[in-house]
Amino acid sequence: MNLRRDVFQAIADPTRRAILVLVASQAMTAGAIASNFDTARPTVSKHLQILTECELLKQEQNGREIYYHLNPKKMKEIADFIEPFRQLWDDRFNKLESIMKNYKPKK
Repeated sequence: MNLRRDVFQAIADPTRRAILVLVASQAMTAGAIASNFDTARPTVSKHLQILTECELLKQEQNGREIYYHLNPKKMKEIADFIEPFRQLWDDRFNKLESIMKNYKPKK
């Protein structure tokens, strides 16, 4: 039985989020990614495996190297899920701001 990893569990880890930020601008090899962290390369490889399994990263073979790059479709799915919550908080902060602007302390 092949269990699929949850994308939100994957992005809950700060190292995995940092990896996503790194590869957002350009595809990178595992070695190039690992050089940005103070952890063992097998640890970074495990993070890459998790991100690949939940389809946040895609692998592309180029000669002998495997390059990892961001999967924008999967990132959009996350953004689409989060959007209603962002709207909710924006509305709440706007209401709070309005209350604070209209607040007049009693003298």
